[in-house]
Amino acid sequence: MFGIVKSTPAPDAGYRLLLDDLNRTKNDLDFAYANFQNVVEPDLIDAYIYEVNAMQLKYKFLLRRLKQKTEDSYAKNPLEVSDS
Repeated sequence: MFGIVKSTPAPDAGYRLLLDDLNRTKNDLDFAYANFQNVVEPDLIDAYIYEVNAMQLKYKFLLRRLKQKTEDSYAKNPLEVSDS
């Protein structure tokens, strides 16, 4: 009944924004792949190739930023982050 409750800090706004952007970019990438698979017009094929490549680059960028943000938060000295 009086067990120790481990509180986890809420992720900061920047982290949540990165996650939201990453999810949105993944959806956009899936949409671009679906469109690419359904077109037959050569100009549209080229356009979707560029769109897929752009979404892949954006996704990789956001993934690196997210990884960097989590590594930075774990690298901090817990005594410096402490509220006490």
